[in-house]
Amino acid sequence: MRHGRKVRKLGRTPSHRKALLNNLATSLIREGSIRTTDTKAKVLRGVVDRLVTFAKRGDLAARRHVLRSVRDPKVVKRLFDEIAPRFVDREGGYTRVLKIGARRGDGAAISLVTFSGEEAVKAPASGTEAKPSEPKAEETTAKTEA
Repeated sequence: MRHGRKVRKLGRTPSHRKALLNNLATSLIREGSIRTTDTKAKVLRGVVDRLVTFAKRGDLAARRHVLRSVRDPKVVKRLFDEIAPRFVDREGGYTRVLKIGARRGDGAAISLVTFSGEEAVKAPASGTEAKPSEPKAEETTAKTEA
C-alpha cells in the first residue's frame, strides 16, 4: 500500500526524475507552453509554481535557488523579468494543465501545460481538422446586390 507516499515516481530513479522535471520546467519557461503526458504535467505543475514563487521574491538568493534547477541564465532572466511580474497579485496556481487527448503511438494521455492568464489554444481532437466557417448565404447575396 502507498500510505503516506506523496512522490510520483514516474518510473525513474530520483536523480533521473529530478533531471526530467528540471528540463520540463526549463522548456516551459522558455517556450511558454509544452505538451507532455498527464502524470508528468501534474508533477511539473508543483515544480514550476515553486520556481515562480521564488522569482516573485526577486532577490539574489532566490535567483541562485532557481539557478540550481534551471541551468540556463537566459531562461532564469525571462522567469524573473517577464513571467514573475505577471503573477504579483496571485498567491499560487501559476500554471494550467489542459488535457488534449491521446498520443497517437501508444495512446498515452497528453496534456498542454501553460502559464495561467495566457491564451491557450486547444489542439483539435485527433483525426479532425478545424475548418474555417464559410460565410452565410444571406451575407454573400447582400454583398453582390450592393
